[in-house]
Amino acid sequence: MPDERMHQALDRSNSDVVLIVDDVPDNLSVLHDALDESGYTVLVATSGEAALKTARQAVPDIVLLDAMMPGMDGFEVARRLKAMAETAHIPIVFMTGLTETEHLVAALASGGVDYVTKPIKPKEVMARMGVHLQGARAARQQAQQAGQARNALDAFGYASITVRLVGQDDAMAGRLIWQTPLARDLLKRYYGTSAPAIPQPVLDWLRRHLVDAGRQIEPPRLSVEQGARRLTFRLHQRTDDAADSGGGADWLIVMREISEEAVVEAMSLSFKLTAREAEVLYWVVKGKINRDIADIVGASPATVKKHLERVYAKLGVETRTAAAGMAMNRIRQLHPQFEG
Repeated sequence: MPDERMHQALDRSNSDVVLIVDDVPDNLSVLHDALDESGYTVLVATSGEAALKTARQAVPDIVLLDAMMPGMDGFEVARRLKAMAETAHIPIVFMTGLTETEHLVAALASGGVDYVTKPIKPKEVMARMGVHLQGARAARQQAQQAGQARNALDAFGYASITVRLVGQDDAMAGRLIWQTPLARDLLKRYYGTSAPAIPQPVLDWLRRHLVDAGRQIEPPRLSVEQGARRLTFRLHQRTDDAADSGGGADWLIVMREISEEAVVEAMSLSFKLTAREAEVLYWVVKGKINRDIADIVGASPATVKKHLERVYAKLGVETRTAAAGMAMNRIRQLHPQFEG
């Protein structure tokens, strides 16, 4: 994940952020001064490793990348930038003294969108940059608008995540590449996981049902319970065509937490039950046996049995089935959406 403090500290409202990567100080100096005077925010790196670290932390708007450097060359740097979700969108312009066709092809094949030849002419570089920054700004604006729309769902109780999946069937692997704040909190609370990890039950669900998704058949929803709360997952849509280029496929998943604590409270008021008696009755309606209910509410099976006997007396019934049936009828009157 990028360093949010560094990312936010860069003022992008009036200035594009440029990362220059070159191991020759004179080249850095010439470009840095020209870009700085033209109003760009300039970052520099003198090695491939430093370039990757800075790119992850700052997420520049464009990278000017020397092709030939000792150690990790520019081609490898470009491949790694394109392989990371947080930097894959950044346009890369190669700077090279090599004009042979195979080197230029290698630059474009590794992820470059353009190249300039050395010795560097700052005006030419800025002209090329301007073309690619226009496209980058448009893509960034679209991404921001999409993110704002998804974040807005949080306010209505819907959370969303985007997962990137690679491989097929049991060999499918995945990672979480985007999430709304509510989604982050829900995944932490229900599964104890955080990005980029995908909870194993969610990955298993995707493995089972993505064949149907490819046929435009919405797969069954995944549901997990935590007390009287339930979290559901719905596979919404595929969000890009990465699979066509061998990079995997991105899927948008919409999550929603449904709390049935209101149902428990309604049973308590309707039948004049204590809070614990209403909770026990709720789990009877859900088909749980006494031993399971004891585990859920943190009591012994004997205590659950005593609560249930008092519930029978207050409802005027003698059996578990009769109590569940009476409770279900009342719940459906008050909460038609309840799923027993």
